[in-house]
Amino acid sequence: MLFQSSTTWVCSVAVATVWTSPESAREQDAPGLENPVRFTKWLEAMKYEDLLDLCDGNRVQTQILYGEHVLIEGIDGDWAKIICTWQPSKKDGRGYPGWIPVAQLKEMERISDFGFAKVTVPKAQLWTKDLKPLLVVPFNTILPVIDNNEQFTLVSTPHGEALISSEEIEHGPGIEAFIERSGDYVVSSAMQFLELPYFWGGMSPYGYDCSGFSYNMFKGHGYFIPRDADDQARNGEEVDMADMSQWEIGDLLFFANVGSSNVRHVGIYIGNGQMIHSPSTGQHIEVIELEGTKFVNELCAVRRYARVEGEAS
Repeated sequence: MLFQSSTTWVCSVAVATVWTSPESAREQDAPGLENPVRFTKWLEAMKYEDLLDLCDGNRVQTQILYGEHVLIEGIDGDWAKIICTWQPSKKDGRGYPGWIPVAQLKEMERISDFGFAKVTVPKAQLWTKDLKPLLVVPFNTILPVIDNNEQFTLVSTPHGEALISSEEIEHGPGIEAFIERSGDYVVSSAMQFLELPYFWGGMSPYGYDCSGFSYNMFKGHGYFIPRDADDQARNGEEVDMADMSQWEIGDLLFFANVGSSNVRHVGIYIGNGQMIHSPSTGQHIEVIELEGTKFVNELCAVRRYARVEGEAS
């Protein structure tokens, strides 16, 4: 009989960065390593070269959100080697691997009797039970529900029981059992983040990378797709990339350098020959028309994850 612990380890800060190794973090990254995390201060202090080095220096792998479950494989001083179990990846069959400060993790009781609340707005305020501000949590934060009414939902958090506006969450019976919606909903959510700066490894409304953006827009509407663009391009339903008339709103468009089969970028098709995407360090989420850009020749795959409304799963 397989034993399952009554507790689980979760992220205890609004957004935690998952590093390639404990040595990957630099002195200037200190605000992003603390609890509470000072994400905005961290971003504001970094120059373009510092941001670029997160990628070029192979420093950052991904990010996890408040309450997100992880497996701990080992502890090395102040660091934990973890698996992000909600982020499918070919790097590990259990989820996305990496390292995170132990201070940004907490062991919690497993609670699921009343389902889960998922944040549906870019950022939502958590309140203590006596309505004092507790923490701002990002889009797609998922927390166990204890009770709810029309005004507030009581959730279990790493900080104890807390309240969140019932208008800012969606209630689902399980972590992977929220309503699966059409591509129109995916695009509608994506448009909320226009002009948001690109952030390598980003998985939050403080900054997304290209595949973190597509992953989160689909997570927001009931789909746990792979974390990275090359994995996303190998899954889903294949769509004829040579016939744009077959493309549907919400399809994912994948790109590789001409002559290469290595996927390097992903965007979300919004119809009318256009896509929304998070381009690269120093740029912002934008809508572009494909015609007349390098992306026409670099298109290497089109995949569909979203189901049509009413379609059986």
